[in-house]
Amino acid sequence: MPALWIAHVRVSDPEAYGRYAELATDAIAAHGGEFIARGGRYVQLEGPDRPRNVVARFPSVEAAEACYRSEAYQAAMSHAKGAAERELCIVELDP
Repeated sequence: MPALWIAHVRVSDPEAYGRYAELATDAIAAHGGEFIARGGRYVQLEGPDRPRNVVARFPSVEAAEACYRSEAYQAAMSHAKGAAERELCIVELDP
C-alpha cells in the first residue's frame, strides 16, 4: 500500500539545510520515493507554523521507513540537525 512521507519544517540555516536537501533527494529516490509537494503555497489552520512543507510518495510505509533509517538519509540528516525544526511522519494511504 502506498504511503506519504510528510514533513513540516522551519529552516534556521538555509546553507546547511540546502546540503541536507540535496543529499536527502537522492536517498529518497533510491527508496522509490517521489516528491509531490516541496515548499510552495500553504495555509496553516492548526498547530505550529512550519513554512516549508514537503510530501513524498513511497511504495509502502516500509520503504519510507527504510529510507529514513538508511545510511544515506542519516548522512543527509547530519546537515539538518541544528539547521531546522522538523516534524516528520509516514502515513499509509487508504485503499
